[in-house]
Amino acid sequence: QVQLVESGGGSVQAGGSLRLSCAASGYRYSTYCMAWFRQAPVKEREGVAAIYTGGGSTYYADSVKGRFTISQDNAENTVSLQMNSLKPEDSAMYYCAAGAAYVSGGVVRCAMSPTRYTYWGQGTQVTVSS
Repeated sequence: QVQLVESGGGSVQAGGSLRLSCAASGYRYSTYCMAWFRQAPVKEREGVAAIYTGGGSTYYADSVKGRFTISQDNAENTVSLQMNSLKPEDSAMYYCAAGAAYVSGGVVRCAMSPTRYTYWGQGTQVTVSS
């Protein structure tokens, strides 16, 4: 049984930093995509960042490029999201997710759509005050 356990999150002032971590266990395949999504009240869930555990390729939403960094620790089976220069609009519930990669143009890729992810963590709240 796949389990994703998130940690981190909390409240911070604008311009501050937070680090989220997600510990994964029980995934059937050794290489897959792990991603962070976020959902604010009355908004759709959106992809923030993703990483392919097989090669380390990373993907970011335009809104977080240059501010957020996703990374993996294969030894610990964890994926982290370092969030710098936080803005009030980054406030949301953040979810860790795991799913299969896909091949496009001969390249293995990770999607940023929540429909492509099968397993989800319970979520952790991030609140950025102005």
